[in-house]
Amino acid sequence: TLDSIADMIKAGFVKKIIVMAGAGISTSAGIPDFRSPGTGLYANLREYKLPYPEAIFTIDYFRKNPKPFYVLAKELYPGQFVPTLSHFFVSMLAKKGLLLRHYTQNIDCLERAAGVDSDLIVEAHGSFHESHCISDQCRKEYAQDWVKEQILNDKIPRCGVCKSLVKPDITFFGEGLPSRFFELLEEDFDACDLLIVMGTSLQVQPFASLTSKVRDSVPRLLINRERVGEAKIRSLGFDFDGRFGRKALHRDALVLGDCDEACLRFSDSLGWTDELVKL
Repeated sequence: TLDSIADMIKAGFVKKIIVMAGAGISTSAGIPDFRSPGTGLYANLREYKLPYPEAIFTIDYFRKNPKPFYVLAKELYPGQFVPTLSHFFVSMLAKKGLLLRHYTQNIDCLERAAGVDSDLIVEAHGSFHESHCISDQCRKEYAQDWVKEQILNDKIPRCGVCKSLVKPDITFFGEGLPSRFFELLEEDFDACDLLIVMGTSLQVQPFASLTSKVRDSVPRLLINRERVGEAKIRSLGFDFDGRFGRKALHRDALVLGDCDEACLRFSDSLGWTDELVKL
């Protein structure tokens, strides 16, 4: 349970926490998630006249028609949103020296805005923090302020060297994940002694498979609006009901509901609420 995990932290049994986060920790900031029926990003892209919703984040489509992405990027650009309580809870873990790493699918940079050091963050799907020319022969890096100015002024950023498109380093479908993701993955998950997963559908690979990278003895907590990532066979996913192991080995906890509310409950159990509110 949430309380028993809090007791483990207070007793000093947990010292290296990995947080895996998705769009659900940013929705209360006003940033839509991707897949919620009716309200998700993909459900509200009709104005862009896309062949299919995911095309807006597909590199081949972007090369042919970059305008829809840049219009959307103007709406989502960092600096327009305030971090949520969930982001500050992650920051709290860092300040307590308990955060081994924060693996996020989000591109909004709100963890950084909440005070989490960049060394502790793995932006698995990239972010707006850096931008490059998309030409493989060029790859010139561009300052965030320049790219932001172009996008907010409804201009399509182009490389001053080769005239190719300049794109924030967000990982599109058809592109490889950032090298940092793979460089830290094995060592981090081997060392982890508590895994917290928040606000993600766990539908996108390879991010979704990370829940099975921690050792079998490591407790795992899912905070989400719905049950996701459950195992169909032993050792591949969550086992909330103890279907694949003896009860003594049952190590997965499920908290259904809003991420911010769950993080507030968690901080109450840890005795951190006053500090969290100050943050």
